[in-house]
Amino acid sequence: MKQQTLKESFTLCGKGLHTGLDITATFMPAGDNHGYKFQRVDLEGEPVIEALAENVVETTRGTVLANGDVKVGTIEHAMAALYAAGIDNCLIQVNAPEMPILDGSSLKYSEKIAETGLVEQKADKDYYVVKHRIEVRDDSTGSSILLLPDNEFSIDAMVNFESPVLNNQYAALDSLDDFAKEISPSRTFVFVREVEPLLKNNLIKGGDLDNAIVIYDAPMGQAELDRLADLMNVPHKSVNEFGYINNRPLEHENEPARHKLLDVIGDLALIGRPLKGKVIATKPGHSLNTALAKKIRQELRKTPVQAPSYNPSVAPIMDVNEIREHLPHRYPFLLVDKVIEKGDSHIVAVKNITVNEPFFQGHFPQEPVMPGVLQIEAMAQTGGLLVLSSVEEPERYSTYFMKIDNVKFRQKVVPGDTLLFHVSFMTPMRRGCAIMKGYAFVGEKVVSECEFMAQIIKNK
Repeated sequence: MKQQTLKESFTLCGKGLHTGLDITATFMPAGDNHGYKFQRVDLEGEPVIEALAENVVETTRGTVLANGDVKVGTIEHAMAALYAAGIDNCLIQVNAPEMPILDGSSLKYSEKIAETGLVEQKADKDYYVVKHRIEVRDDSTGSSILLLPDNEFSIDAMVNFESPVLNNQYAALDSLDDFAKEISPSRTFVFVREVEPLLKNNLIKGGDLDNAIVIYDAPMGQAELDRLADLMNVPHKSVNEFGYINNRPLEHENEPARHKLLDVIGDLALIGRPLKGKVIATKPGHSLNTALAKKIRQELRKTPVQAPSYNPSVAPIMDVNEIREHLPHRYPFLLVDKVIEKGDSHIVAVKNITVNEPFFQGHFPQEPVMPGVLQIEAMAQTGGLLVLSSVEEPERYSTYFMKIDNVKFRQKVVPGDTLLFHVSFMTPMRRGCAIMKGYAFVGEKVVSECEFMAQIIKNK
């Protein structure tokens, strides 16, 4: 799968939910590995904020990102639409400290994305694959978000409020292909009893009965309702019974739960990578959603590359015979057994470590440990397979080390281990020289890593 961006730019205008300002947001194509970024074009220098979980600074009634003193809020609806559409790279220029609320959903964002179209880029998509149970909880509220391993992305969301109108609701999305139709039209919601406290906290200045579902579920006199309407600068509305009092009827009976699901997707987009896994969200909110995204981001900062998935029963892309056609190495120095994955800029290879390796005779007889330098050599051979795959008649070329940097050995490699090598280009190949980053894994753990430069030379 390749990364994608917008085919061309589009612009949406509307007022801000919390500021009440008239806002213009322009969504622009961006290059490979750019990710999502917001640019405040109303400020001097037009500062940019990366849409990553570590930049979240507020989660009250919306997700707010910051770069120093520069902020942009109410980003989750736009982020959900971009993520669900499969867009990896986009620059969003906005002239205010928040995104426009539009109708309170992701619908207009999704419609514009579909109308504009996408283009495929050169770089491979970089998924975050859920390999084990990950959970964040708030025991004080009973809220939780659980991630479980799965081959694709799916999400279940459950909400519960102490309300005679909105009590228990459930929503599910089994495929992102259904987001635009089933989830994106779902609007944000607010209880009438929350309006005055929110206004006192300098929020929802731009809220009205057209950009939110408004829930009346506690007795309140008409005079009090009229006073709140005046505070919000919206027309008076006569209310005689509990229920939803917004102007547009519900899109779905469980629209609030669907909107909470939408918010979870928008906040998890702050991981910075598309997700492969099952999400189960119980009473979610922006604080909990972004806490999970931050937890995953911490893991990715420690090791930017996840351990490759390896199924020994699946046929390799290159077996040892094909590897011998590409590499000049022979016994006892051919240190790659098979290649299981290869893209334009990365490769994954396997080396099974047995006690019969000749180097164990002297390293060490009583405690066999694979020399670290041979792990680096195996990474380099893997990188050579990646480099040579870019030239015609690879058997007529060889790759040679030119430089090794930032080598780290994290744990021992011993007989019985299966080494997985992930090697990728750090920069485009120029003049026959390639700069690469390599990781060696045993299971889920990094055992060694390094950066190296290699050169392709034609054999005489």
